[in-house]
Amino acid sequence: MDHYFTNEKVKSNVKTHKIIVNNKSFRFLTDHGVFSKQGLDFGSRFLIEELLKQDFNNLLDLGCGYGPIGIILKFFNSDANIQMIDINKRALSLAKENAKINNVSVNIFKSDGFEEVEDKFDTIVTNPPIRAGKKVIYRFFEDARNYLKNNGKLYIVINKKHGAASALKKCQEIYSQAEIINKRSGFVIIKCGK
Repeated sequence: MDHYFTNEKVKSNVKTHKIIVNNKSFRFLTDHGVFSKQGLDFGSRFLIEELLKQDFNNLLDLGCGYGPIGIILKFFNSDANIQMIDINKRALSLAKENAKINNVSVNIFKSDGFEEVEDKFDTIVTNPPIRAGKKVIYRFFEDARNYLKNNGKLYIVINKKHGAASALKKCQEIYSQAEIINKRSGFVIIKCGK
């Protein structure tokens, strides 16, 4: 588990993947020691497709990994200010390279949760690191509230078998509004609002 965040002991083996979203082709580099090294995972794709139906101007991709969510959302909403954070150094390096490859301008930086985040956002999105455990992901949910503007929204994608019901319950304790807005193939998208 430790290697998922630090990568210091995991040998690098960079691969290139073609990803198609809304009939647009993207190219992404992935590597050992990052989430979904085989390409775009179902949950992230589901979250991207849902967010493309929503309005957002100022968005934070929390736990961005190698960058598919923030980069693809930026491509389809070029006027949006998108910031992307992760603690995984290898993932951040890949995300920066992937932003260049896909010709989008996003702000990518290292942060342990919200530790280095200064701005407030109208939208925060996350495909949370389930393997890190409930303590970590619930801290994401709690801390996100402090970084949302008035009427801001947090979107979470999570698999039912990985605790979607308990995640929703936790969000309902934190936010004045928290509901499942979409379901597909065992995954749900939870939308939370202040």
